Amino acid sequence: MMNIKLRLTALNFLEFAVWGAYLTSMGTYLASVGLGSHIGWFYSVQGIVSIFMPALMGILADRWMEGQRVLSLCHTLAGAFMIMASLYAYQAGDAVNFGTLFTLYTLSVAFFMPTIALSYSVAYSALEKTGQDPMKAFPPIRVWGTVGFIVTMWVVDLSGLQPTPGQWLVSGGLSLVMAAYSLTMPRMEIKKDSSQQKTLFEALGLNAFRLFLNPRMAMFFVFAMLLGFCLQISNGYANPFITSFGGIEEYQSTFGVQHANILISLSQVSETLCILLIPFFLSRFGIKKVVLIALLGWVLRFGFFGLGNPGSGVWLFLLSMIVYGVAFDFFNISGSLFVNKETDDSIRSSAQGLFMMMTNGLGAFVGTLVAQSVINHYVFFPQKAGASGQEVIAGWQTCWYIFAAYAFVVAVLFAIFFRYKHEPVKN
Repeated sequence: MMNIKLRLTALNFLEFAVWGAYLTSMGTYLASVGLGSHIGWFYSVQGIVSIFMPALMGILADRWMEGQRVLSLCHTLAGAFMIMASLYAYQAGDAVNFGTLFTLYTLSVAFFMPTIALSYSVAYSALEKTGQDPMKAFPPIRVWGTVGFIVTMWVVDLSGLQPTPGQWLVSGGLSLVMAAYSLTMPRMEIKKDSSQQKTLFEALGLNAFRLFLNPRMAMFFVFAMLLGFCLQISNGYANPFITSFGGIEEYQSTFGVQHANILISLSQVSETLCILLIPFFLSRFGIKKVVLIALLGWVLRFGFFGLGNPGSGVWLFLLSMIVYGVAFDFFNISGSLFVNKETDDSIRSSAQGLFMMMTNGLGAFVGTLVAQSVINHYVFFPQKAGASGQEVIAGWQTCWYIFAAYAFVVAVLFAIFFRYKHEPVKN
């Protein structure tokens, strides 16, 4: 029993280490080769592929190939395309072509995003086979995924790979390691009874769209999409923002400019700790107040970025990292639990798929592209025109204030229009 937990811990560590190698630092590299105005596309494509690729790979695992083998196949392809993207970028130098690099990166991400759900399925299956309850046994295992994410953030930072395509080489190499390791996992059964298999329509969560006939659920999903706009903004732009202070002499030698990834990794530490607070807050305050707390967290996350700097104002950056855990977890995890509670068994899985589609799919996709337009207008286009370091930072600050104002407006609208009466849990 302990052996399988250790094996699954290693599986989760590797799974998220692959992602952590580039997710928060990729923007800095792209900006360094003149692709700063295209950063949003590299992050928004994750939302596009998340709409359909996890479902397609899930059907493959359900009907034709054992889950651990599909996980291995996806990581093999994701790793190969990511390594190809890295090698191309190294070969092209400053003359990197957006179309070529984006195509290779997109192919890698298309096969990586399904591996998150597949790794969960492999873990759940292995735990059930050993007579353990995944609801109790999996969360402590999943925490090590965040640890893996943080470790590769630090490795990329301390090895000087933040402004280089070497971060993709690290990610691709770990993907291939993960591909091999996946094959050592306990075998998952292929479903033989076609009556229990999901159709493509069901797997994509489309049958759950009837939840929009319920006014309260329809309102919740609309706000889920609006809040989903915030999810990838700081992942894509926090690192290039902090490192851009290097253009101002007084900040060039500060820890934040030199090690932005390590500073940002505190967000993931906060995320891990805030997971433990969710049961108390949900039982005490209910979903409406918890989501409002999350929205306030996004207001503070963006606002602290706008107010801070890596010198005397680094404490504001630290506060931004701390509130990230509240902003992210109190919505993503609490929202998922709310959907699970408010839907019946027949469409529960599809409803979760719809929630993910509205937030990490459609919401994150649209939000990242809108953020890209705002940042291009205030930061990257003026920067190309020869703006000074101070002017570039002023542009960044304007952007963060705009994002904070957006989150505040959504919070006010949510407080007014979302109706939900919470019944506190009695001790």
